[in-house]
Amino acid sequence: MTKYSRLQKDINGKKRYTISPYIEAGFITPDNLIKIGEIAKKYGGGLRINSTQNISIINLKEEDLESVWKELDMKPVIRHKYALKNIEICSSNFCRMSKYPSIGLGMKITRQFYGIELPGKAKIGVSGCKNSCISAYSKDIGVVVDGNGKLFITVGGIAGLNPRSANILVENINEDEALETVKNILSYYNKYGKSGEKLGNLIARLGIEKLKKELLSK
Repeated sequence: MTKYSRLQKDINGKKRYTISPYIEAGFITPDNLIKIGEIAKKYGGGLRINSTQNISIINLKEEDLESVWKELDMKPVIRHKYALKNIEICSSNFCRMSKYPSIGLGMKITRQFYGIELPGKAKIGVSGCKNSCISAYSKDIGVVVDGNGKLFITVGGIAGLNPRSANILVENINEDEALETVKNILSYYNKYGKSGEKLGNLIARLGIEKLKKELLSK
């Protein structure tokens, strides 16, 4: 990966790249937001707010990438080919639909698990209600608050060309149990997953009952 970037376009040999500095769970300070904008402007780039609660700097020249990263002084979103690359958190603490202020839990999950290497790319969604505006049900792991204020966890959701509905793994649990369950799911994935295999495809291959037996019997 060229300086933690992605080739955006190549028109008549003129290559332009996109980079994405890591913004923890979509929360950014005003100073960092201004810094990103000023650096993008300096190097002739544009900004794009993407669906993963991050900001991409687009239209950069290859020769500028190293300088841009140095001036940003921020980590890249994607550090490994296969890893837990995104943890998306809804704004539950500020939402009238929320059944539980789940931002704190989302931050704990982010700080404990973000970026760990896995057999394939993975995403986690943390939602403060079953409406799940951040589409937790289409993520590899969803941590969702039920109507009673308790948490339930879904696994194996896939969006894209070959979508798969997530399975409900466990219900009526608290924050500590949710954190432990997420940890165990990722360990299971590392143990049984093939290179490049999505968690949902692993579950389809081995069965949801095997996952439940190994995780819920602990």
